[in-house]
Amino acid sequence: MSIRAAEASARAARGPDPAGTGQPGEDRRTTRQVTVIVGVLGLAVFMSSLDLFIVNLAFPYIGRQYHGTSLDSLSWVLNAYTIVFAAVLVPAGRWADRIGRRRIFGAGLIGFSLGSALCGLSPGVPELIAARIVQAVGAGLMVPASLSLLLASVPASGRAKAIGTWSALGALGAALGPVIGGSLVQVSWRWVFWINIPVGLLALLLTARVVPESKDQHTRGRPDLVGAALLALAVGLVALALVKAPEWGWGSARFLEVLAASVACGAIMIWRSRRHLSPVIELGLLRSRSFAGAFAASILYYAAFGAFVLNSVEFLTGVWHYSAVRAGLAIGPGPLMVLPFAQAIAPRLASRLGGPGRVAVIGCLVNAGAMALWLSQIQAQPAYLTHLLPAQLLGGAGVGLTIPSLLGAGSLSLTPDRFGTGSGILNMARQVGTVLGVAALVAILAHLGPDPIATFRHAIALIIGFFAAGGLVAALLLTGKARSPAAAVAAAATAPEES
Repeated sequence: MSIRAAEASARAARGPDPAGTGQPGEDRRTTRQVTVIVGVLGLAVFMSSLDLFIVNLAFPYIGRQYHGTSLDSLSWVLNAYTIVFAAVLVPAGRWADRIGRRRIFGAGLIGFSLGSALCGLSPGVPELIAARIVQAVGAGLMVPASLSLLLASVPASGRAKAIGTWSALGALGAALGPVIGGSLVQVSWRWVFWINIPVGLLALLLTARVVPESKDQHTRGRPDLVGAALLALAVGLVALALVKAPEWGWGSARFLEVLAASVACGAIMIWRSRRHLSPVIELGLLRSRSFAGAFAASILYYAAFGAFVLNSVEFLTGVWHYSAVRAGLAIGPGPLMVLPFAQAIAPRLASRLGGPGRVAVIGCLVNAGAMALWLSQIQAQPAYLTHLLPAQLLGGAGVGLTIPSLLGAGSLSLTPDRFGTGSGILNMARQVGTVLGVAALVAILAHLGPDPIATFRHAIALIIGFFAAGGLVAALLLTGKARSPAAAVAAAATAPEES
């Protein structure tokens, strides 16, 4: 397909000009309209990311109410949400492209709010996990539709800044989870979930008023739901193996069997993706160096990020014996660094260095350096201002540099007809990474020895390894010579024909 034909296909996917001027409707929106749209869509991703980590500080309170519940059992309150979230993202992105992104976004907001209400009413841990699954389905519908609506609504010239704001709000929500959770659990851990209901209803109302509908008029085929289920099984089995490894034994037959079952599910899912008309992972997109690099680096980066957030909570409450509120406030300064670095510094660095990929490498190294600083300072006696705060501030800066840069690099080759699918895949990488990181951390922390500092040193070393690996992948795949936008459009448009 020629570049001109690819650009024509992109214009067709955006839809006709609602005013009949001959220009796409997105190019006629004012800066104020775009700001409002980004704010509404960012509110939703902030809420879903917040909920991903807000339960961390509720763990001790939930465990106290339901006596005898271990950390590995409680970790499934987080893992069940994340696994189902990851499995729903790509089919939801395809459905959004097919039947309307705003429609799917609204359905996700309703499902997320309903699940939040059920979580708060849960009489026990099994019911709480089931309600979290309902919540995850809502979030899985909401997030890819949110990003695809943003890409379809914002003019191309403003997408880099809009993506930075959107992804920074998501990172801010994840990092502020312990802060807000620490305050809410003082009233009741159930308010950790109930707080989502008024926010979700507000976002639903604003969406209906200010966010325009968009969809791909040429999409075909129903999403591969079997493939999505296989993906959920693959990720869930890996998480189960990692969480249970200390109990079963790393070389035990049960551990190896669960790991082999996970590999088998993943292999069948990839086999289906090669043959299905609407696969769970569109392998043609992964032929794009920037998209594949962002996908792989995101898995590793979010494994580190998910482990880092939970590790901070466990250390502050378990070793320094901070209260939930105090632990949340101690974590708070780091998230305050995210927005300025994501909105102002990361875009400027990207323009000077030749693309967001190089900024992502720098961000990963900054995060690894922050954890190395904390590793060199960690001690059993509380010394927050001199020992932990510098690492928290440096880590927040790294988050602000990395997350929007990875998302921006992955979005370079997406045409409008791939907005929902591509954003679903990139967000799936985030959730898969989070599951693996949390599971690996729980495997380390589940059996604290007589020297907890030594155990937490191992945990921090794990986090550094994930951050460094993410930076290495970004350096190898995202720092090549940047292609022109027209070439990126043409490459993305030809990807389906190659598959």
